[in-house]
Amino acid sequence: MDFFHELTRKPWLPEQGNVADFHGGRAYPLPTEKVALRVFLGVVTVVFSLIVILYSERMAFSDWRPLSDPWLLWLNTVLLILASVTFQRAVMSARRGQTDGVRTGLYAAGICTLGFLGGQLWVAQQLIAMGYYAETSPALAFFYLITAMHGLHLVGGLVAWGRTAARMRRGHDAAQLLPGVELCAVYWHYLLAIWLVLFGLLWLT
Repeated sequence: MDFFHELTRKPWLPEQGNVADFHGGRAYPLPTEKVALRVFLGVVTVVFSLIVILYSERMAFSDWRPLSDPWLLWLNTVLLILASVTFQRAVMSARRGQTDGVRTGLYAAGICTLGFLGGQLWVAQQLIAMGYYAETSPALAFFYLITAMHGLHLVGGLVAWGRTAARMRRGHDAAQLLPGVELCAVYWHYLLAIWLVLFGLLWLT
């Protein structure tokens, strides 16, 4: 009978107890920031998945002309990999309590990310200078869309990076910086994975 009584309980009603009492007063295991990041990455995954599906379907039309692969995209990819690696090193330094290591990792990740974004803009400028506009071909239109969407998400990540770097300049120690550095690292790893998928799609086609 106790089992069926528990099944029919409504802890949100005042006469049947408090909700916190019903689950033992335990807090949700993940911080709010991590939950929000996971939800956001889920939305971003859907957006980029739709772009990949549309890209794949548009390739089937007879007017599709593959793009040449600008060599600078390879260099940009290396810069983004380095940004992800240096963010991970910053996380490891923060866990060890090494504030200097966090500082080095953060600054290196920011520089590599800015280099990636600058390289992407340079590629677009080169294509435009050669007369390759978005309306020239569907492949070019998708290329500009893909790189712009990915770049905008990186710019948004730089806002979080800037806030973490500002906290570091105000004298916060490694333990205090750890949550922000971890969130940035996860975001950069995710955007690196997205870019590798997109770059592979552009290169293979």
